[in-house]
Amino acid sequence: MSLKHSYALIAPFYDAALGDGMNATRQRSLSALPEAPARVLINGVGTGLDLPHLPRQHHYVGVDLTSAMLARACRRAGGLEFRAVQGDVQRLPFADASFDHAVLHLILAVVPDPAACLREAARVVAPGGSVLIFDKFLRPGQRAPLRRLINPLLRRVATRLDVVFEETLVQAPRLVLEADEPALAGGWFRLIRLRRTH
Repeated sequence: MSLKHSYALIAPFYDAALGDGMNATRQRSLSALPEAPARVLINGVGTGLDLPHLPRQHHYVGVDLTSAMLARACRRAGGLEFRAVQGDVQRLPFADASFDHAVLHLILAVVPDPAACLREAARVVAPGGSVLIFDKFLRPGQRAPLRRLINPLLRRVATRLDVVFEETLVQAPRLVLEADEPALAGGWFRLIRLRRTH
């Protein structure tokens, strides 16, 4: 089953599964967006669970693979300046340096190639811009046998449990780590802030 097909099927249930329990963590991550108005990309916007927590002064573009997810996001946009774009976050349909910042919440552990997703975010964010990440990652060398055991099943329908962020970051050389803190589930979920260089 393709990722696009899986998420089209789970779109009606997505909010119930990932909604309220993660709101405070989403808010913590998004509080790193600047005060000055900016162009912000939301990679893997899904049903728009981040949208109620976004500052109003920015111009947002949300990308998702499925129209079912984007339709829900548009209903949630409220008073935001928000444009929905159907597309693949591993091959973004934007020119280099089109955005000042990017938000990647719960997307790197979903896509087949997390490094490609991160490299694309680096490409479309202007030098000096930030990339805000909230997701579940293994630490380098972490064994996590149960997660690795069930990963082949879960990755077919929704998400991966075996992504090591540090291995992904080294494949995106334009990004440097500014902050990395535990967020949920004993540090399995992390809040990460990267800065786009040159």
